[in-house]
Amino acid sequence: MTESAQSDIRALAQSHLFPHFTRGAAWRDAELPVIVRGEGCYLYDDAGRRFTDGLAGLFCVNIGHGRTDIPAAAIKQMETLAYWPNWSAAHPPSVEAASMIADLAPGDLDVVFFVNSGSEAVESAIKFARQYHRSQGEPKRTKIIARDMAYHGTTLGALAVTGIPKFKEPFGPLMPGVRHVPHTLGATVADGASAAELPCVEAIVAAIEEEGPETIAALFAEPVQNSRGALVPPDGYWQQLREICDRYGILLVADEVICAYGRLGEWFGSAKYGVVPDLITFAKGATSGYAPLGGVLLRKPLAEGLMNSPQAGSFTHGATWGGHPVSTAVAVANLTALREEDVLGNVRRLEPHFQAGLDRLRDAHPSVAEWRGTGFFYAIEFTGDRHTGRELTEQQGVELVRDVMPRAMRDVGLITRPDDRGATMLMLSPPLVADQAVLDELLHQVDAVLTAVDDHVRG
Repeated sequence: MTESAQSDIRALAQSHLFPHFTRGAAWRDAELPVIVRGEGCYLYDDAGRRFTDGLAGLFCVNIGHGRTDIPAAAIKQMETLAYWPNWSAAHPPSVEAASMIADLAPGDLDVVFFVNSGSEAVESAIKFARQYHRSQGEPKRTKIIARDMAYHGTTLGALAVTGIPKFKEPFGPLMPGVRHVPHTLGATVADGASAAELPCVEAIVAAIEEEGPETIAALFAEPVQNSRGALVPPDGYWQQLREICDRYGILLVADEVICAYGRLGEWFGSAKYGVVPDLITFAKGATSGYAPLGGVLLRKPLAEGLMNSPQAGSFTHGATWGGHPVSTAVAVANLTALREEDVLGNVRRLEPHFQAGLDRLRDAHPSVAEWRGTGFFYAIEFTGDRHTGRELTEQQGVELVRDVMPRAMRDVGLITRPDDRGATMLMLSPPLVADQAVLDELLHQVDAVLTAVDDHVRG
């Protein structure tokens, strides 16, 4: 691409394209990135420079970039049936995709409601929980329990469930009746103890009792919480969530928009932690980002309970594009490839290697407080000096996220996310097809970024 064409693309973007979650100064930058091509675990900009995709797009390109089989499935479907809704009729690709997803899901999560994104999936789960309880003669059950700092989406209902104050503040007042409880950062179960004794678990019970159990519709939680940095639950935590929800008649919703389809080395994160939730929200990895698709998995007795109820008879919710023929055909092709190429096995086999590399990075860099995560999903959290206990100043945190890490990433050819939600962090979530050589290259690039962080913090 010529220098003139590159300049034209940036100028047109800056004039006409309104960005998502991007600061104005970054969008107006003369070196605004323009990504034009992807191949495997790599991305290429308009100048032909290669970058390692350290975030799998946005935690979604599980199968990797540049496949030909998945676009071929989309083209074939467009030529056959480009569009039909799932209202009062079915079409083959949505049926096949729903059947595949149900077969992969734990327990009796056998029914799939398709939408277009993770936010819409969470919105749909909120609406299902409320309408289900109403259909069963419990209309007071409208409230939601969720966790501090958890991200559940941007639509107004999902945003109310989200626990990140700075994301919510510009849009209030939001949907009432959402109670946030502590997340699991730092929570460990002592030998001989039970997860029921964890303060973060006791806080859930206390919140339910204070609000009134008869008013609670659902409890939302990610198997591994993304915001606040890849929070892996302590042993027995999810079993306690299941027990609490059963005790009080509350629906347990696992938000697996990131965690599903292999990110943690299993088809669903809930299965990794040995629990069957009542609902699972999903998106991202269902199509590996090759087409927009999200959805809600429902336990069959719950779906039938609403549909068979004299008070309801149908789920009064839907979307024009929900279960779109092309998107669901893409999902079938993507899930088939993930299964046939044993991509989840690749994650499980290389997880120890990835974690050993993160151990070496932590030991080599005093600015690293710790790393957290599992599978191909990690966060590196920073501090001023791990050895002395010195914390980052607020200004240092801002400088690291907005300037130091982005500049170092550009220098070494890495694309991933510096994160400031609750702490100063760097997120790592590569495509699940990354082999050992790709992971080693990623870790080498991260090493250079951490060196830049060390130097800045010392300075």
